[in-house]
Amino acid sequence: MHYDSPAPARLVPARSSRRWVFLILAVVILVAGWTAFWFYAAERANTAIAGWIEREARVGRIYTCGSQSLGGFPFRIEVRCADAALQMRALQPPVSVRMGDVLVAAQIYQPTLLIGEWSAPLTIADEGQPPKMTANWTLMQTSLRGRPRAPERISIVTDNPSWERVTGGASERMGAAKHLEVHARMASGTLRDRPVIDLAVRANALTAPDVYPLISQPTNADVDLTLSGMKDLSPKTWPDRFREIQEAGGKIDVKASRIAQADWIATGSGALGLTANGRLDGEIRVTVAGLDKLLQQIGVDYMARPGAGSDKLNSAFNALDKIAPGLGGLARDRAGPALAMGAAMLGQATELEGRKAVALPLRFDDGKVYLGPLKIAETQPLF
Repeated sequence: MHYDSPAPARLVPARSSRRWVFLILAVVILVAGWTAFWFYAAERANTAIAGWIEREARVGRIYTCGSQSLGGFPFRIEVRCADAALQMRALQPPVSVRMGDVLVAAQIYQPTLLIGEWSAPLTIADEGQPPKMTANWTLMQTSLRGRPRAPERISIVTDNPSWERVTGGASERMGAAKHLEVHARMASGTLRDRPVIDLAVRANALTAPDVYPLISQPTNADVDLTLSGMKDLSPKTWPDRFREIQEAGGKIDVKASRIAQADWIATGSGALGLTANGRLDGEIRVTVAGLDKLLQQIGVDYMARPGAGSDKLNSAFNALDKIAPGLGGLARDRAGPALAMGAAMLGQATELEGRKAVALPLRFDDGKVYLGPLKIAETQPLF
């Protein structure tokens, strides 16, 4: 009987075996090290978030969550807050804000940059009372850079925001936009000592007739300004804040602005201050394409109303009424186009984005607003 002899076993070289062992050991060490680093970075990010919450609590803004969770491994740190709420106890009466889920995330290599995503709806109410205002959006994201005691900048970007006033259980639309951005940067100073804030606002298809009738039509806006004169950024009512700015000789420095609707475009820059009685005072040099359309939308006939425009102009209209009843009223009806033409003639002819335009001053004189020679509005005191 014949038997085949077994094939000799193939031995793995000892050097190759050691390589595999070292490779597996290196992977284990790398995973363990990365895991440890993630938990360290997560703790730093969590500390940063806790620092923001603690700092806010000291100035009367109390943030709470129905439940909170930590995740994002291996490359991000994510803190999710369900049923988020904010109490602003420094205001009188205290105000309560509620919304859906909030997700705050940071990259492990950049724990002082916090990215947030916020779920609608948001409700605002006096503490213990039914909501007085609601807001909705399809997407809201924020970014916050800096340390709790030394923030550098914050950005808020929102798609399809809308906000409503609630009265007696019924909602009334106050404003809406397709897209809205607000960016704020600490230009100088600190939270506690004379902060100077650079502020940029971008809006697409914004409507807010309650703010000003001119914005009842869809409006695109791009405004960059600097706000100075604040003592600190502790919680204050806006009247108190504006009074503080006025007493310190602060300014609203409009570095650049562009506001446009379907029929007109306006750009400008300048500076505004506040008078002792809380009214805006200063001048912005503007360039307007479609001035006649803008004045019609403002309601240039305002100039022809008794007590609203030029005293001499109204005296002339009254004299015409004495000569022939109704003649003064007819003149008033025809005054709009003439005033628009007159304002354009007193300005400087120029071009804006390929369209014929006129450059002229937008003056704020103790609350009265003049576009060139025409009084177009009067602002309310800010305090």
